[in-house]
Amino acid sequence: MIRSPRRVALAGLGIVCVGLAGVGVVVPGIPTTIFLIAASYLFTRSCPWLEEKLVRSRPFGPYLRYLDGDQPMPRRARVSALLMMWTAVATSLVWLWARALLSPTGAAVIVASACCGTAMIVLYRRERAS
Repeated sequence: MIRSPRRVALAGLGIVCVGLAGVGVVVPGIPTTIFLIAASYLFTRSCPWLEEKLVRSRPFGPYLRYLDGDQPMPRRARVSALLMMWTAVATSLVWLWARALLSPTGAAVIVASACCGTAMIVLYRRERAS
């Protein structure tokens, strides 16, 4: 049972983050992983059983398994993540450009963000070569 107002607020923010992550699963351009990381952090600080429930949940558990666990992210998951990310980036750039909403600065920010995301996926907890 949560008794502290601080813990209630953190748990509430964690639930909001899970909701935003759920929206991010179906709406292109809204991140999923960062909201799951935030929710996991908030639940750990406020209500560990909610964090455990999040990690074991069917839709979000696979995202968190590689962040919290000891397993490295498999090559297939990395390739899939990179393909989906760059497909979303390219689609966003084309859509914005076609509607004359894309400035050179905006394009640079989008591509730079995608490059940072690529670096994180490529470098984060790699499998050891056998």
